Amino acid sequence: MNRDTVEPSVGEFPGPKAEQWVSYHQRSAAPSTYVYDFVWDVTRDAVGPFCTDPDGNVLLDFTSHVAAAPLGYNNPDLIDRLREFDLVDPMKIAGQDFYVSTGGTPDDTSLPGPAHLMDLLTEVTGQYDMDTVFLSNSGAEAVENAIKIAYDNCETPKYGITFEGAFHGRTLGALSINRSKSVHRRKFPEVSGIVDVPYSMEGVERLRAKLDGANGHLPADQVAFLILEPVQGEGGYRVPSDEFMREVNALCDAHDITIIADEIQSGVARTGEMWASDHYALEPDVITSAKALRVGATISRRDVFPEEEARLSSTWGAGDVLAAMQGALTLELIEEQNLAANAAEKGASLRSRLESTTESLAEVVDVRGLGLMVAVEFDTKARRDAVVDAAFERGLLTLGCGARSLRLLPPLDVTERELDLAVDLLDAALSDVVGVAAP
Repeated sequence: MNRDTVEPSVGEFPGPKAEQWVSYHQRSAAPSTYVYDFVWDVTRDAVGPFCTDPDGNVLLDFTSHVAAAPLGYNNPDLIDRLREFDLVDPMKIAGQDFYVSTGGTPDDTSLPGPAHLMDLLTEVTGQYDMDTVFLSNSGAEAVENAIKIAYDNCETPKYGITFEGAFHGRTLGALSINRSKSVHRRKFPEVSGIVDVPYSMEGVERLRAKLDGANGHLPADQVAFLILEPVQGEGGYRVPSDEFMREVNALCDAHDITIIADEIQSGVARTGEMWASDHYALEPDVITSAKALRVGATISRRDVFPEEEARLSSTWGAGDVLAAMQGALTLELIEEQNLAANAAEKGASLRSRLESTTESLAEVVDVRGLGLMVAVEFDTKARRDAVVDAAFERGLLTLGCGARSLRLLPPLDVTERELDLAVDLLDAALSDVVGVAAP
């Protein structure tokens, strides 16, 4: 498959083999969040945003597996470096109980391991004076541990602050600070003391009133943390104003409240900077990352982390040898190939093209985003879902987010040709759907 010439190609879709794989998978799988019957055949050609399904259909993936595949499929530079590593067993060890060497000495080894990944993460968070990393298995675990260290770092912890529309993971502690879909939290027990406010200047004003020492009801010294996504993901790719972020930072600074920036979807160059926080006058005390790193990471300063050794632990986090290697190599390639700049440039180009394509459509409410986190908001959820399905049938993979928005997350090295293909397919999908009655 030649990335410079390949185009999406679909026949019967989904085809009989894909349907068999879906049926076989669902026989034992618990109900979950499968969007549609997309099946990636790992034995067939795939490169960049292009992949092949079991029936030979070639698809253009503008989801990057919800930002978990930042370099797309089979990035040749990443694959070449991984070829130097002979697979071993076990690939995972109890990484907070034992250590990993990748040969030679830390300064003289051909391949990075978990310790190198942590070292790289302190380099790319140096602007926030972060020097300590805890690796775990997932984004939800990274958030859980951020909450833990924030509680531990507060002398009288009782409250936490989150925002309407927030999504921070599916484990019980993370669910307590979610404010997106009710289905995520319904009937599950929650951490007490979580206060939510709108993700807007109105929310900042409410928070200021709550924290007011004379008239408020929220004692600042009992607030363990404020957590926010610098760009809300599941909540609808909502990009905050500079003023909002500046005022949030000032309020937390004035009351000495720990700021946790959840960068699990927005981080690692996705928005055109290494962290979405870098776009703003925001000084996070803790950053959570995952997805693009292949492992979860809670990043902060040593004085924020607990001193007691047994306060934090994770079975595989610092001992998933291959995942940590992929994460470290991904960070290196982003730097070497200047992919943050590419994300900024191509993201602006994608938004411009989408604005031109949809400017005459009353059914499209907004086109927005930051870097390669791009959303198209529709007038109704039904119309959004119909466009997602129509694009899928033409070979373009997208995802919904928020109440009625469609999101696009191409790989960080996406090309102009690939943007052209995606916009043409989305335009055709819009033509299929626009004018169809929607509730």
